[in-house]
Amino acid sequence: MKLYAAPLDFREIAEEFGVPTEFSPQLHEEAARAQDRYADQRVDARSVPLVTIDPAGSMDLDQAVFIEANGDGYRVLYAIADVAAFVEPGSGIHAESLRRGQTVYLPDEPARLHPEELSENRASLLPGVDRPAVLWTFELDAAGEVVGAHVERAVVHSVARLDYDGVQADLDADCMHPSIALLPKVGQLREASSLRRHAINLRLPAVRVVEVHPGQGESAGQYELMIEPRHAVMDYNSEISLLTGMVAGRMMESAGVGFLRTLRPAGPEAVETFRTEARALGFELDDGEDVGAFLTCIDADTPRGMAVMREAQRLLRGAGYVDLEHKEPEVHAGIGGYYSHVTAPLRRLIDRYATEVCLALCAGTDVPEWVRADAEQVVSTMGKTSQLANSVDKACLNLTEATVLRPWLGQNFHGVILNTDEQRDQARVFVVDPPVMAGCLGQPEEATETMLSLIRADVDTREVAFAWPAD
Repeated sequence: MKLYAAPLDFREIAEEFGVPTEFSPQLHEEAARAQDRYADQRVDARSVPLVTIDPAGSMDLDQAVFIEANGDGYRVLYAIADVAAFVEPGSGIHAESLRRGQTVYLPDEPARLHPEELSENRASLLPGVDRPAVLWTFELDAAGEVVGAHVERAVVHSVARLDYDGVQADLDADCMHPSIALLPKVGQLREASSLRRHAINLRLPAVRVVEVHPGQGESAGQYELMIEPRHAVMDYNSEISLLTGMVAGRMMESAGVGFLRTLRPAGPEAVETFRTEARALGFELDDGEDVGAFLTCIDADTPRGMAVMREAQRLLRGAGYVDLEHKEPEVHAGIGGYYSHVTAPLRRLIDRYATEVCLALCAGTDVPEWVRADAEQVVSTMGKTSQLANSVDKACLNLTEATVLRPWLGQNFHGVILNTDEQRDQARVFVVDPPVMAGCLGQPEEATETMLSLIRADVDTREVAFAWPAD
Protein backbone atom coordinates (compact mmCIF):
# COMPACT_ATOMS: atom_id res chain seq x y z
CA MET A 1 0.00 0.00 0.00
CA LYS A 2 1.39 3.38 -1.03
CA LEU A 3 1.22 5.93 1.77
CA TYR A 4 1.31 9.67 1.04
CA ALA A 5 1.86 11.56 4.29
CA ALA A 6 3.71 14.78 3.49
CA PRO A 7 2.24 16.65 6.51
CA LEU A 8 4.06 14.24 8.87
CA ASP A 9 7.77 13.87 9.65
CA PHE A 10 9.33 10.43 9.16
CA ARG A 11 12.95 11.46 9.69
CA GLU A 12 13.18 9.65 13.04
CA ILE A 13 12.07 6.40 11.41
CA ALA A 14 14.76 6.76 8.74
CA GLU A 15 17.35 7.30 11.45
CA GLU A 16 16.03 4.49 13.65
CA PHE A 17 16.28 1.93 10.84
CA GLY A 18 19.53 3.32 9.43
CA VAL A 19 18.05 4.23 6.06
CA PRO A 20 20.57 6.31 4.08
CA THR A 21 18.81 9.33 2.60
CA GLU A 22 21.82 11.18 1.21
CA PHE A 23 24.87 10.51 -0.98
CA SER A 24 28.40 11.76 -0.47
CA PRO A 25 29.66 14.64 -2.67
CA GLN A 26 32.06 12.16 -4.29
CA LEU A 27 29.21 9.90 -5.40
CA HIS A 28 27.27 12.87 -6.78
CA GLU A 29 30.33 13.88 -8.78
CA GLU A 30 30.89 10.33 -10.01
CA ALA A 31 27.27 10.07 -11.13
CA ALA A 32 27.50 13.38 -12.98
CA ARG A 33 30.60 12.20 -14.88
CA ALA A 34 29.31 8.71 -15.77
CA GLN A 35 29.12 7.90 -19.49
CA ASP A 36 27.28 5.22 -21.46
CA ARG A 37 29.65 2.23 -21.41
CA TYR A 38 27.74 0.53 -24.23
CA ALA A 39 27.23 3.44 -26.61
CA ASP A 40 28.70 1.51 -29.55
CA GLN A 41 26.51 -1.57 -28.96
CA ARG A 42 23.06 -0.03 -29.40
CA VAL A 43 20.46 -0.29 -32.12
CA ASP A 44 18.73 2.96 -33.03
CA ALA A 45 15.13 2.77 -31.78
CA ARG A 46 14.49 6.50 -31.58
CA SER A 47 11.75 6.23 -34.19
CA VAL A 48 9.58 4.20 -31.78
CA PRO A 49 7.14 6.65 -30.13
CA LEU A 50 7.55 5.36 -26.58
CA VAL A 51 5.76 6.99 -23.64
CA THR A 52 6.17 6.68 -19.88
CA ILE A 53 3.29 6.28 -17.40
CA ASP A 54 4.05 7.11 -13.77
CA PRO A 55 2.65 9.01 -10.80
CA ALA A 56 2.43 12.74 -11.48
CA GLY A 57 5.73 14.53 -10.92
CA SER A 58 7.91 11.39 -11.07
CA MET A 59 11.41 11.87 -12.39
CA ASP A 60 12.86 8.37 -11.92
CA LEU A 61 11.33 6.83 -15.03
CA ASP A 62 12.29 3.17 -15.42
CA GLN A 63 9.95 2.11 -18.23
CA ALA A 64 8.55 3.39 -21.50
CA VAL A 65 6.03 1.52 -23.66
CA PHE A 66 4.63 1.38 -27.18
CA ILE A 67 1.96 -1.08 -28.37
CA GLU A 68 0.78 -1.78 -31.90
CA ALA A 69 -1.41 -4.32 -33.66
CA ASN A 70 0.43 -7.18 -35.36
CA GLY A 71 -1.92 -9.23 -37.50
CA ASP A 72 -4.44 -10.86 -35.16
CA GLY A 73 -2.13 -10.18 -32.22
CA TYR A 74 -0.04 -7.40 -30.76
CA ARG A 75 3.54 -6.17 -30.59
CA VAL A 76 4.69 -4.60 -27.34
CA LEU A 77 7.94 -2.64 -27.17
CA TYR A 78 9.08 -1.97 -23.64
CA ALA A 79 12.15 0.13 -22.91
CA ILE A 80 13.86 -0.20 -19.53
CA ALA A 81 16.41 2.31 -18.22
CA ASP A 82 19.91 0.91 -18.85
CA VAL A 83 21.41 1.69 -15.45
CA ALA A 84 24.32 -0.73 -15.98
CA ALA A 85 25.54 1.59 -18.73
CA PHE A 86 26.43 4.19 -16.09
CA VAL A 87 27.63 1.95 -13.25
CA GLU A 88 31.24 0.90 -13.79
CA PRO A 89 32.15 -2.32 -11.90
CA GLY A 90 34.42 -1.41 -9.02
CA SER A 91 33.25 2.21 -8.92
CA GLY A 92 31.90 4.02 -5.88
CA ILE A 93 28.34 3.95 -7.25
CA HIS A 94 28.67 0.21 -7.86
CA ALA A 95 29.75 -0.40 -4.25
CA GLU A 96 27.06 1.89 -2.82
CA SER A 97 24.32 0.19 -4.81
CA LEU A 98 25.44 -3.20 -3.50
CA ARG A 99 25.08 -1.77 0.00
CA ARG A 100 21.70 -0.03 -0.45
CA GLY A 101 19.98 -2.71 -2.55
CA GLN A 102 16.85 -0.73 -3.33
CA THR A 103 15.10 2.58 -2.98
CA VAL A 104 13.25 2.76 0.34
CA TYR A 105 10.11 4.85 -0.02
CA LEU A 106 9.45 6.93 3.07
CA PRO A 107 6.14 8.79 2.70
CA ASP A 108 7.82 12.20 2.76
CA GLU A 109 11.00 11.39 0.80
CA PRO A 110 12.58 8.44 -1.01
CA ALA A 111 15.93 7.05 0.09
CA ARG A 112 17.20 6.37 -3.42
CA LEU A 113 19.36 3.54 -4.68
CA HIS A 114 21.30 5.86 -7.02
CA PRO A 115 22.23 9.55 -6.88
CA GLU A 116 19.75 11.94 -8.48
CA GLU A 117 22.16 12.67 -11.34
CA LEU A 118 21.38 9.14 -12.56
CA SER A 119 17.98 8.22 -11.12
CA GLU A 120 16.28 11.49 -12.07
CA ASN A 121 18.41 12.59 -15.00
CA ARG A 122 21.00 10.74 -17.10
CA ALA A 123 19.58 7.21 -16.70
CA SER A 124 15.91 8.18 -16.46
CA LEU A 125 13.74 7.80 -19.57
CA LEU A 126 12.72 11.44 -19.59
CA PRO A 127 10.76 12.76 -22.59
CA GLY A 128 12.29 14.65 -25.48
CA VAL A 129 15.87 13.38 -25.03
CA ASP A 130 17.84 10.39 -26.31
CA ARG A 131 18.44 7.77 -23.64
CA PRO A 132 20.28 4.44 -23.46
CA ALA A 133 17.84 1.64 -22.75
CA VAL A 134 17.32 -2.09 -22.77
CA LEU A 135 14.54 -2.69 -25.29
CA TRP A 136 12.23 -5.69 -24.99
CA THR A 137 10.05 -6.69 -27.94
CA PHE A 138 7.15 -9.05 -27.31
CA GLU A 139 4.96 -10.70 -29.92
CA LEU A 140 1.56 -11.64 -28.50
CA ASP A 141 -1.19 -13.70 -30.07
CA ALA A 142 -4.86 -12.75 -30.16
CA ALA A 143 -5.29 -14.06 -26.59
CA GLY A 144 -2.39 -11.97 -25.30
CA GLU A 145 -0.07 -14.95 -24.86
CA VAL A 146 3.61 -14.65 -25.73
CA VAL A 147 4.70 -16.21 -29.02
CA GLY A 148 8.04 -14.42 -29.35
CA ALA A 149 10.39 -12.20 -27.35
CA HIS A 150 13.71 -10.44 -27.82
CA VAL A 151 15.83 -8.04 -25.79
CA GLU A 152 18.71 -5.82 -26.87
CA ARG A 153 20.46 -2.59 -26.04
CA ALA A 154 19.08 0.46 -27.83
CA VAL A 155 18.96 4.21 -27.84
CA VAL A 156 15.38 5.43 -27.40
CA HIS A 157 13.51 8.72 -27.38
CA SER A 158 10.38 9.00 -25.24
CA VAL A 159 7.82 11.32 -26.80
CA ALA A 160 5.70 11.97 -23.68
CA ARG A 161 5.71 11.68 -19.90
CA LEU A 162 2.18 10.67 -18.94
CA ASP A 163 0.67 10.25 -15.48
CA TYR A 164 -2.00 7.86 -14.25
CA ASP A 165 -4.68 10.47 -13.61
CA GLY A 166 -4.29 11.89 -17.12
CA VAL A 167 -4.19 8.50 -18.85
CA GLN A 168 -7.29 7.34 -16.98
CA ALA A 169 -9.09 10.55 -17.96
CA ASP A 170 -8.08 9.93 -21.58
CA LEU A 171 -9.36 6.36 -21.36
CA ASP A 172 -12.68 7.54 -19.95
CA ALA A 173 -12.93 10.12 -22.76
CA ASP A 174 -11.91 7.57 -25.42
CA CYS A 175 -8.90 9.63 -26.52
CA MET A 176 -5.87 7.60 -25.43
CA HIS A 177 -2.41 8.60 -26.62
CA PRO A 178 -1.84 6.63 -29.85
CA SER A 179 1.25 4.91 -28.44
CA ILE A 180 -0.86 3.24 -25.76
CA ALA A 181 -4.31 3.13 -27.38
CA LEU A 182 -4.10 -0.68 -27.21
CA LEU A 183 -2.92 -0.77 -23.59
CA PRO A 184 -6.42 -1.41 -22.15
CA LYS A 185 -7.01 -4.29 -24.57
CA VAL A 186 -3.62 -5.90 -23.99
CA GLY A 187 -3.89 -5.28 -20.25
CA GLN A 188 -7.25 -7.02 -20.11
CA LEU A 189 -5.93 -9.97 -22.13
CA ARG A 190 -3.01 -10.30 -19.75
CA GLU A 191 -5.36 -10.13 -16.77
CA ALA A 192 -7.32 -13.01 -18.29
CA SER A 193 -4.04 -14.88 -18.71
CA SER A 194 -3.26 -14.38 -15.02
CA LEU A 195 -6.60 -15.97 -14.09
CA ARG A 196 -5.72 -18.98 -16.20
CA ARG A 197 -2.48 -19.26 -14.19
CA HIS A 198 -4.38 -18.86 -10.89
CA ALA A 199 -2.22 -15.84 -10.12
CA ILE A 200 -2.97 -13.45 -7.24
CA ASN A 201 -2.77 -9.83 -8.33
CA LEU A 202 -3.20 -7.33 -5.52
CA ARG A 203 -4.70 -3.95 -6.38
CA LEU A 204 -3.86 -1.88 -3.33
CA PRO A 205 -4.99 1.74 -3.50
CA ALA A 206 -2.86 4.56 -2.17
CA VAL A 207 -3.75 6.25 1.11
CA ARG A 208 -3.17 9.96 1.59
CA VAL A 209 -2.93 11.80 4.91
CA VAL A 210 -4.78 15.12 4.83
CA GLU A 211 -4.56 17.75 7.56
CA VAL A 212 -7.96 18.95 8.74
CA HIS A 213 -8.23 22.75 8.71
CA PRO A 214 -4.48 23.28 9.23
CA GLY A 215 -3.71 25.89 11.84
CA GLN A 216 -7.35 26.64 12.65
CA GLY A 217 -8.76 26.35 16.18
CA GLU A 218 -9.43 23.08 17.95
CA SER A 219 -9.06 20.96 14.79
CA ALA A 220 -5.51 22.16 14.10
CA GLY A 221 -3.11 19.27 13.99
CA GLN A 222 -5.83 16.74 13.20
CA TYR A 223 -5.55 14.44 10.20
CA GLU A 224 -7.70 12.20 8.04
CA LEU A 225 -6.88 9.11 5.98
CA MET A 226 -8.24 9.27 2.44
CA ILE A 227 -8.23 6.32 0.03
CA GLU A 228 -7.11 7.44 -3.42
CA PRO A 229 -8.75 5.73 -6.41
CA ARG A 230 -6.75 2.98 -8.06
CA HIS A 231 -7.22 3.58 -11.77
CA ALA A 232 -7.72 0.70 -14.17
CA VAL A 233 -4.78 1.97 -16.24
CA MET A 234 -2.50 1.28 -13.27
CA ASP A 235 -3.38 -2.40 -13.51
CA TYR A 236 -3.06 -2.45 -17.30
CA ASN A 237 0.38 -0.83 -17.07
CA SER A 238 1.43 -3.29 -14.35
CA GLU A 239 0.52 -6.17 -16.65
CA ILE A 240 3.24 -5.07 -19.09
CA SER A 241 5.82 -5.18 -16.31
CA LEU A 242 4.56 -8.59 -15.17
CA LEU A 243 4.71 -9.83 -18.75
CA THR A 244 8.36 -8.77 -18.97
CA GLY A 245 9.29 -10.39 -15.68
CA MET A 246 7.65 -13.66 -16.68
CA VAL A 247 9.44 -13.79 -20.03
CA ALA A 248 12.74 -13.01 -18.32
CA GLY A 249 12.08 -15.66 -15.69
CA ARG A 250 11.31 -18.36 -18.24
CA MET A 251 14.36 -17.36 -20.27
CA MET A 252 16.69 -17.72 -17.30
CA GLU A 253 15.08 -20.88 -15.94
CA SER A 254 15.46 -22.54 -19.33
CA ALA A 255 19.16 -21.64 -19.47
CA GLY A 256 19.82 -22.48 -15.82
CA VAL A 257 21.43 -19.11 -15.09
CA GLY A 258 20.19 -15.86 -13.65
CA PHE A 259 18.01 -14.61 -10.81
CA LEU A 260 14.42 -15.56 -10.06
CA ARG A 261 11.94 -13.88 -7.73
CA THR A 262 10.29 -16.73 -5.84
CA LEU A 263 7.28 -17.30 -3.61
CA ARG A 264 5.95 -20.58 -2.31
CA PRO A 265 2.18 -21.13 -2.24
CA ALA A 266 0.32 -20.11 0.89
CA GLY A 267 -0.55 -23.02 3.16
CA PRO A 268 -4.13 -24.28 3.66
CA GLU A 269 -4.36 -22.60 7.09
CA ALA A 270 -3.39 -19.17 5.68
CA VAL A 271 -5.89 -19.54 2.83
CA GLU A 272 -8.67 -20.55 5.22
CA THR A 273 -7.86 -17.59 7.50
CA PHE A 274 -8.12 -15.26 4.52
CA ARG A 275 -11.47 -16.73 3.50
CA THR A 276 -12.77 -16.20 7.04
CA GLU A 277 -11.57 -12.60 7.13
CA ALA A 278 -12.99 -11.85 3.69
CA ARG A 279 -16.38 -13.09 4.83
CA ALA A 280 -16.09 -11.03 8.01
CA LEU A 281 -15.57 -7.97 5.83
CA GLY A 282 -18.81 -8.71 4.02
CA PHE A 283 -17.62 -10.52 0.91
CA GLU A 284 -18.91 -13.82 -0.41
CA LEU A 285 -16.04 -16.25 -0.93
CA ASP A 286 -16.89 -19.91 -1.36
CA ASP A 287 -14.54 -22.59 -0.06
CA GLY A 288 -13.66 -23.80 -3.55
CA GLU A 289 -13.50 -20.37 -5.21
CA ASP A 290 -10.16 -19.28 -6.69
CA VAL A 291 -8.74 -16.44 -4.57
CA GLY A 292 -7.17 -14.68 -7.56
CA ALA A 293 -10.48 -14.62 -9.43
CA PHE A 294 -12.26 -13.40 -6.27
CA LEU A 295 -9.86 -10.45 -5.87
CA THR A 296 -10.50 -9.24 -9.43
CA CYS A 297 -14.10 -8.51 -8.44
CA ILE A 298 -13.23 -6.40 -5.39
CA ASP A 299 -13.56 -2.62 -5.45
CA ALA A 300 -10.29 -1.75 -3.71
CA ASP A 301 -11.20 1.94 -3.50
CA THR A 302 -13.63 1.26 -0.64
CA PRO A 303 -12.45 0.81 2.97
CA ARG A 304 -13.56 -2.83 3.06
CA GLY A 305 -12.13 -3.51 -0.38
CA MET A 306 -8.79 -2.04 0.67
CA ALA A 307 -8.90 -4.16 3.83
CA VAL A 308 -9.44 -7.42 1.96
CA MET A 309 -6.57 -6.55 -0.39
CA ARG A 310 -4.33 -5.88 2.59
CA GLU A 311 -5.31 -9.19 4.13
CA ALA A 312 -4.55 -10.96 0.85
CA GLN A 313 -0.96 -9.76 1.21
CA ARG A 314 -0.61 -12.40 3.90
CA LEU A 315 -0.95 -15.03 1.18
CA LEU A 316 2.16 -13.65 -0.51
CA ARG A 317 4.55 -13.76 2.42
CA GLY A 318 7.98 -15.32 2.17
CA ALA A 319 9.09 -14.02 -1.23
CA GLY A 320 12.79 -14.32 -1.97
CA TYR A 321 15.42 -14.52 -4.69
CA VAL A 322 17.24 -17.50 -6.18
CA ASP A 323 20.58 -17.49 -8.00
CA LEU A 324 20.14 -20.32 -10.52
CA GLU A 325 23.83 -21.14 -10.59
CA HIS A 326 23.61 -22.28 -6.98
CA LYS A 327 19.98 -23.26 -6.37
CA GLU A 328 17.16 -25.03 -8.16
CA PRO A 329 14.51 -22.86 -9.84
CA GLU A 330 11.31 -22.08 -7.97
CA VAL A 331 8.10 -20.54 -9.27
CA HIS A 332 6.42 -17.41 -7.91
CA ALA A 333 3.05 -18.56 -6.63
CA GLY A 334 1.56 -15.08 -6.85
CA ILE A 335 2.48 -14.91 -10.56
CA GLY A 336 1.75 -18.51 -11.42
CA GLY A 337 5.10 -19.23 -13.06
CA TYR A 338 8.77 -18.37 -13.20
CA TYR A 339 9.41 -14.69 -12.66
CA SER A 340 12.28 -12.22 -12.42
CA HIS A 341 12.67 -8.58 -11.49
CA VAL A 342 14.01 -6.75 -14.55
CA THR A 343 11.82 -3.67 -15.01
CA ALA A 344 12.90 -1.24 -12.26
CA PRO A 345 16.72 -0.96 -12.26
CA LEU A 346 16.62 2.65 -11.05
CA ARG A 347 14.93 1.40 -7.87
CA ARG A 348 16.12 -2.21 -7.40
CA LEU A 349 19.64 -3.57 -7.55
CA ILE A 350 18.82 -7.07 -8.80
CA ASP A 351 17.06 -5.77 -11.93
CA ARG A 352 20.37 -4.53 -13.27
CA TYR A 353 21.96 -7.96 -12.85
CA ALA A 354 19.04 -10.05 -14.12
CA THR A 355 18.79 -7.83 -17.19
CA GLU A 356 22.44 -8.47 -18.06
CA VAL A 357 21.77 -12.21 -17.97
CA CYS A 358 18.83 -11.85 -20.35
CA LEU A 359 20.86 -9.68 -22.74
CA ALA A 360 23.63 -12.28 -22.81
CA LEU A 361 21.22 -15.18 -23.35
CA CYS A 362 19.47 -13.38 -26.21
CA ALA A 363 22.75 -12.40 -27.86
CA GLY A 364 24.36 -15.81 -27.34
CA THR A 365 27.25 -14.34 -25.35
CA ASP A 366 28.72 -15.09 -21.94
CA VAL A 367 27.17 -13.55 -18.86
CA PRO A 368 29.50 -10.69 -17.78
CA GLU A 369 32.00 -11.66 -15.11
CA TRP A 370 30.95 -8.80 -12.84
CA VAL A 371 27.43 -10.26 -12.74
CA ARG A 372 28.69 -13.67 -11.65
CA ALA A 373 31.16 -12.18 -9.18
CA ASP A 374 28.48 -10.15 -7.39
CA ALA A 375 25.67 -12.73 -7.55
CA GLU A 376 25.86 -13.98 -3.97
CA GLN A 377 26.11 -10.47 -2.53
CA VAL A 378 23.25 -9.22 -4.73
CA VAL A 379 20.86 -11.93 -3.50
CA SER A 380 21.93 -11.36 0.11
CA THR A 381 21.53 -7.58 -0.14
CA MET A 382 18.09 -7.87 -1.73
CA GLY A 383 16.94 -10.14 1.08
CA LYS A 384 18.17 -7.81 3.81
CA THR A 385 16.93 -4.60 2.22
CA SER A 386 13.53 -6.08 1.37
CA GLN A 387 13.10 -6.83 5.07
CA LEU A 388 14.28 -3.31 5.87
CA ALA A 389 11.81 -1.74 3.42
CA ASN A 390 8.95 -3.80 4.88
CA SER A 391 9.89 -2.77 8.42
CA VAL A 392 10.06 0.89 7.41
CA ASP A 393 6.69 0.67 5.63
CA LYS A 394 5.11 -0.85 8.72
CA ALA A 395 6.64 1.74 11.05
CA CYS A 396 5.49 4.61 8.84
CA LEU A 397 1.95 3.21 8.65
CA ASN A 398 1.84 2.68 12.42
CA LEU A 399 3.04 6.24 13.07
CA THR A 400 0.47 7.61 10.65
CA GLU A 401 -2.42 5.68 12.19
CA ALA A 402 -1.40 6.66 15.73
CA THR A 403 -1.18 10.32 14.68
CA VAL A 404 -4.56 10.28 12.95
CA LEU A 405 -6.30 8.55 15.88
CA ARG A 406 -4.62 10.36 18.78
CA PRO A 407 -7.24 13.16 19.07
CA TRP A 408 -9.99 10.53 19.39
CA LEU A 409 -8.61 8.59 22.35
CA GLY A 410 -11.50 7.22 24.40
CA GLN A 411 -13.99 7.51 21.55
CA ASN A 412 -15.96 4.61 20.05
CA PHE A 413 -15.53 3.33 16.50
CA HIS A 414 -17.43 0.92 14.27
CA GLY A 415 -15.28 -2.14 13.66
CA VAL A 416 -15.20 -5.58 12.03
CA ILE A 417 -13.79 -8.50 14.02
CA LEU A 418 -11.41 -10.35 11.71
CA ASN A 419 -10.25 -13.03 14.15
CA THR A 420 -10.26 -13.69 17.88
CA ASP A 421 -7.63 -15.34 20.08
CA GLU A 422 -9.49 -16.50 23.20
CA GLN A 423 -6.35 -17.73 24.97
CA ARG A 424 -4.74 -14.30 24.73
CA ASP A 425 -8.00 -12.43 25.29
CA GLN A 426 -7.46 -10.31 22.20
CA ALA A 427 -8.63 -9.91 18.63
CA ARG A 428 -7.58 -8.40 15.34
CA VAL A 429 -10.01 -5.80 14.05
CA PHE A 430 -10.64 -3.52 11.10
CA VAL A 431 -12.02 -0.07 11.83
CA VAL A 432 -13.98 1.30 8.90
CA ASP A 433 -13.45 5.04 9.42
CA PRO A 434 -10.62 5.86 9.45
CA PRO A 435 -9.62 2.64 7.65
CA VAL A 436 -7.10 1.00 10.02
CA MET A 437 -6.30 -2.49 11.27
CA ALA A 438 -5.28 -2.93 14.88
CA GLY A 439 -5.28 -5.15 17.91
CA CYS A 440 -8.21 -5.23 20.32
CA LEU A 441 -8.46 -6.36 23.95
CA GLY A 442 -11.33 -8.70 24.69
CA GLN A 443 -13.04 -11.61 22.94
CA PRO A 444 -15.62 -10.22 20.52
CA GLU A 445 -17.27 -12.81 18.32
CA GLU A 446 -15.32 -13.47 15.13
CA ALA A 447 -16.78 -12.22 11.83
CA THR A 448 -19.12 -9.76 13.53
CA GLU A 449 -19.47 -5.98 13.51
CA THR A 450 -19.50 -4.04 16.75
CA MET A 451 -18.45 -0.83 18.47
CA LEU A 452 -14.91 -0.62 19.83
CA SER A 453 -13.25 1.85 22.19
CA LEU A 454 -9.94 3.43 21.24
CA ILE A 455 -7.73 2.91 24.33
CA ARG A 456 -4.29 3.61 22.87
CA ALA A 457 -2.93 5.91 20.14
CA ASP A 458 0.69 6.44 21.14
CA VAL A 459 2.76 8.37 18.60
CA ASP A 460 6.03 7.70 20.44
CA THR A 461 5.64 3.92 20.43
CA ARG A 462 3.58 3.93 17.21
CA GLU A 463 0.92 1.75 18.83
CA VAL A 464 -2.85 1.71 18.34
CA ALA A 465 -5.23 -0.50 20.29
CA PHE A 466 -8.96 -0.85 20.84
CA ALA A 467 -11.05 -2.59 23.49
CA TRP A 468 -14.30 -4.56 23.48
CA PRO A 469 -16.91 -4.12 24.69
CA ALA A 470 -17.02 -0.40 24.02
CA ASP A 471 -17.67 1.97 26.90
